[in-house]
Amino acid sequence: MTVLSQTDRKLIAALRDNARASVTELAHITGVSRTTVKTRLDALVAEGRITRFTIETDSDHHEQVRAITMVELQGSMSRTVVRTLRAIPEVTMIYSTNGAWDLVVEIRAETLPQFDRVLREIREVKGVTNSESSLLLSNVTV
Repeated sequence: MTVLSQTDRKLIAALRDNARASVTELAHITGVSRTTVKTRLDALVAEGRITRFTIETDSDHHEQVRAITMVELQGSMSRTVVRTLRAIPEVTMIYSTNGAWDLVVEIRAETLPQFDRVLREIREVKGVTNSESSLLLSNVTV
């Protein structure tokens, strides 16, 4: 995979800020021509550097309890645990990681009692030996 150029990094940053930005807007933000933006976007998608364009809704930031839960696994139970966690509707993402924790689980619940229930479900999964959660309070922008 090629190293990202300064233009590619600016383009990706602009898309993170607004995935709906037009090619013209992206050209203005990045300081390059529309043709360059289109060419770089096509290349970044073809190379797999950009895998999807998405949106955030107001429910992504409001009215929900959102958390990250780090999970420690017992031995070789990871596939079984991941399958079980994926079946919990409030679990939105699961990441493998290194260090003391084996998995990082993103949770979105409507209420604190629902969040508490999800945590109990995770802790009761066979193969989960430990967990630690952090509530996501607000999105920090610079």
